[in-house]
Amino acid sequence: MKTKIALFSALILSMQAFSQSNKNIHSEMDVYTKKIDSIILSEKMKMNIELDQLDKDFNGKSSAEEKQKRKAEIAERYQNILNEKIENEKGSLEDSTKEMVRNIILNPDKRYSLGIDPQSGLLGIFNKRVKLPKDYLHSVRLTASFVSPSLTSEDKPFGFYNKDSDVKRASNNLSAYATLRYENQLGKFTSPVFYRLGLGLRTDYFTPENNKVFAQDGKNLFLQDFAKGQLKKTLIYNTYITIPLELRWVLNPKYVDYEGVKYLDNRKTQFYLIGGFYSGIRTRSAIYNKYSTDYTKKIVERERVMVGVNNFIAGAKIGVGYGGVALFIQKDFTPTFNNDALLNNKYGIQIGLELVSVNF
Repeated sequence: MKTKIALFSALILSMQAFSQSNKNIHSEMDVYTKKIDSIILSEKMKMNIELDQLDKDFNGKSSAEEKQKRKAEIAERYQNILNEKIENEKGSLEDSTKEMVRNIILNPDKRYSLGIDPQSGLLGIFNKRVKLPKDYLHSVRLTASFVSPSLTSEDKPFGFYNKDSDVKRASNNLSAYATLRYENQLGKFTSPVFYRLGLGLRTDYFTPENNKVFAQDGKNLFLQDFAKGQLKKTLIYNTYITIPLELRWVLNPKYVDYEGVKYLDNRKTQFYLIGGFYSGIRTRSAIYNKYSTDYTKKIVERERVMVGVNNFIAGAKIGVGYGGVALFIQKDFTPTFNNDALLNNKYGIQIGLELVSVNF
């Protein structure tokens, strides 16, 4: 027993000395030594319980020689148990170390470490992919934007504050836009240009001017006065599934060298320009009215829009950003509302602020 403990102590000391230059090995040996300590403590507690029970059973009933003989048998049994368990851990350590060395040679881009399997309680090898500079040049990201929409006429495509508009100014309307997009570098590893392809969900909300409400009669969509009670809130909303295709141009590129290759360092905070096109299919449109009467304080009505709204939109987007925040303008080339809508302005335009993003 003493010989095995000495051998293992020497092994641990030599491995700990080597670990001064290798944090991974140091961590692995910490796991191993803690496991050995746990085994010794557990078996020692079991042995002490048996010895205490032996003292009670032999109290004045047998000779001291018989009692000492039984203690020696118990000690020898637990010594064999410890030897067997430590031998198993030693074999597990050797196998895991060999596996680690093999994987390091075959897969140099992965970081390997030893740990305890929570199910078996045995030492095991675990690996984690180490991201290289090239890995940061592509990503999958979910973004959320807050958008202020408005409607313009065909002859005044950027007339945000057109007095003839049937809906309130852009500052009175708020829309939401969420996009799951894939981004990758375009060109060489030092290129500052990236392309983006995504799938989005866009909802535009429009509030009529002059306390009017949207209405429909089966042939036309139009505005009319509200006569059911005291109007609290009214709007029409259109929801689209969109497919955006964009380019992002980094204005202040920084670079990093790795194994003799120069990469654009996409981990740095960047100023950039964005521009691209999008298309979308309408999935839902509805009229929303909330009002009160002399008998009821809150009545909410929702009516599905059946006429007056186009099923397809397409447009362009430009913007500027810094880090995870971007300010953009996007303009629909196709009208939101068709000829069945008796409205002055029918083309959508949005000013948006991208604030929230989550990487996958």
